[in-house]
Amino acid sequence: MSDLIDPAPVPGEAFDTPFDTALSERYLVYALSTITARSLPDLRDGLKPVHRRLLWAMRLLKLDPASAYKKSARVVGDVIGKYHPHGDQSVYDAMVRLAQDFALRYPLVDGQGNFGNVDGDNAAAYRYTEARLTPSAIALMSGLDDGTVDYKPTYNGEDEEPEIFPGLFPNLLANGASGIAVGMATSIPPHNVAEIIDAATLLIEQPNADAAALLEHIKGPDLPTGGQIIDSAAVIAEAYATGRGGFRVRSRWHVEDQGRGTWVAVVTEIPYQVQKGKLIEAIAAIINDKKLPILADVRDESDEAIRIVIEPRSRSVDPDVLMESLFKLSELEVRISLNMNVLDADRTPRVLSLKDVLTRWIRHQIDVLVRRAQHRLGKIDDRIELLDGYLIAYLNLDRVIEIIRTEDEPKPVMMAEFSLNDRQAEAILNMRLRSLRRLEEFEIKTEREKLAEEREGLVALIESPARQKTKLKKDLATLRQAYGPDTAIGKRRTLIAEAAAPKDIPLEAMIEREPITIIMSQRGWVRAMKGHVALDTAEALKFKDGDGPAFAFHAQTTDKILLAAEDGRFFTLGADKLPGGRGFGEPVRLMIDLPDGVGIVNLFPARADERILLAASDGKGFVANASEVVAETRKGRQVVNVRTGAKLAVARTIPAGHDYAAVVGDNRKLVVFPLEELPEMTRGQGVTLQKYRDGGLSDATSFRFEEGLSWPMGGETGRTRTEADLTLWRVARGAAGRMPPTGFPRDNRFG
Repeated sequence: MSDLIDPAPVPGEAFDTPFDTALSERYLVYALSTITARSLPDLRDGLKPVHRRLLWAMRLLKLDPASAYKKSARVVGDVIGKYHPHGDQSVYDAMVRLAQDFALRYPLVDGQGNFGNVDGDNAAAYRYTEARLTPSAIALMSGLDDGTVDYKPTYNGEDEEPEIFPGLFPNLLANGASGIAVGMATSIPPHNVAEIIDAATLLIEQPNADAAALLEHIKGPDLPTGGQIIDSAAVIAEAYATGRGGFRVRSRWHVEDQGRGTWVAVVTEIPYQVQKGKLIEAIAAIINDKKLPILADVRDESDEAIRIVIEPRSRSVDPDVLMESLFKLSELEVRISLNMNVLDADRTPRVLSLKDVLTRWIRHQIDVLVRRAQHRLGKIDDRIELLDGYLIAYLNLDRVIEIIRTEDEPKPVMMAEFSLNDRQAEAILNMRLRSLRRLEEFEIKTEREKLAEEREGLVALIESPARQKTKLKKDLATLRQAYGPDTAIGKRRTLIAEAAAPKDIPLEAMIEREPITIIMSQRGWVRAMKGHVALDTAEALKFKDGDGPAFAFHAQTTDKILLAAEDGRFFTLGADKLPGGRGFGEPVRLMIDLPDGVGIVNLFPARADERILLAASDGKGFVANASEVVAETRKGRQVVNVRTGAKLAVARTIPAGHDYAAVVGDNRKLVVFPLEELPEMTRGQGVTLQKYRDGGLSDATSFRFEEGLSWPMGGETGRTRTEADLTLWRVARGAAGRMPPTGFPRDNRFG
């Protein structure tokens, strides 16, 4: 049977194993190492191993806030030599981040020298910079000498390092964390310490408090660079309830009056982790690329405080429209993610809600509190034991001196005669003679009574969860005094205010408004000439052989151009995207999905709230609003449902003040009726405009009844004729009509 079992591989010898098995086992080891020892922070102190080792090394170098600075190279050398066997640059980069007040809400390293800046410039080399710890780092490491945490050997077994920091400073939420591991990541923005303490105190008092109660204290992230969080309360609550989400952070700005009606917008705070230098470069690129014509210039006038000046194109520009546009086009507004994926007390990665994070952190602090009490209790018991021995020695001082002077081995004699233990007897024998004068019975008893009283309190604390909570609340209240909202470091920097509904940004803000002349040929070639040129110039009348003019009109680059096709479908063209006026242009069918064989009825700019008279060749029609027929895709929008055998014949805008419609058929019959008899629709066949025994609709137009109906006379004179008395043709909609006035065009067109 033993022959059937594969023997275990012998270390140092080669053995066969499937490649995928060997690869997966080794990759799993690497992945676990990345997750637990590199990328994810520990929930209890909010640190990754490299940060913890940096602070530990600085503590051993006695770099407390009151001491002198030491070279960063000395710190980095100790860290990589004793605790963290990785590259010096990666360790120094981690140290630099701990010192940057624009990266950490509460820096843990006090740096002297160039530690980088918000522009994105790198820090100086570690041989030039110096560092020491900040009060926040001291608070985070408080209790390391009180038996509050376990220690583990360093990588080479020569030293020890703490597994975790026990301090009361809530570093995980206060300074946040970010990291990418294998298959998971973490992203926690910084928060306000006073708010964290208030929420933790609430949970200590009311463990069943819901997330809404916690958010009464923690309003949202408090970022080092300030800014404004513009999400709604519901979005913020959802992110904290699940541990996943994000926050939209917007720059803070104000308008400065420059006199004579001119103004500039001044940005004083930018979003978290946005490099100011790259931000200004991006805004300058927007200006150069003419992506925002209402923006004229951007200047960086920052010193220690951020001041970015944004200059509009003209005084008539709306400041809110300008900034709303920049928020969309640049990193003046960003989204920071929330992914509270952390290592819990069991070193297991978990995505936790805000309440879970605070609850587990409180549990850790209770454990630290109990361990500190137990450690102190042991120290007290040791001291009381010695004091009892000293008291016996004091009461029997002459006999003790005699034993020491006469006995070769005084220790066992003293132990036997005075019932001392080995430790007490050793302490008495090790006392100096000068100490005998201080061994007064009163002092010994007083110290013992105080220690006994303290011991009683510690025992009660260890045995009572209620006392532990009360003690923790007192300690948190003391810490809050140093980070309260009335202190320089504790004052909230990030405003939490939901943004108002965004203003409609006019097209002119995104496209530089310039006059153009749009020309389309009979074969559908379209072009846009710069400026409002005369429509009878040689350049305007230039077409390919066999082609000729179809539509020509003046417009602006900000206009949307409507194209009405014979199948009743409307298409939309951006005037700024039309090909230039040099040459013959391009076929419009390359820009829209207009089927072959379907003709173009009309081409005209869309004006807001302008109405369009639509009529099909079968005499059906209605009125549509121009804003309702604008299409957003190449496929266009079906507006007129033409019947089989019919086609859209008329798509003509209705000028303001026109109150009547005139319709003429192929049979040369004319009807005139009020426009109000036509329904306004967004899609359909419409109603009957005119009845036909044979043929169909030839043309339709609108006019002001009191001014009469006009039409061109033809020829080179360019004159028009107006029929003022239309009583004979004024009928109800849908009538057959009668022959038009004398002189009406033979082509049955109103012109």
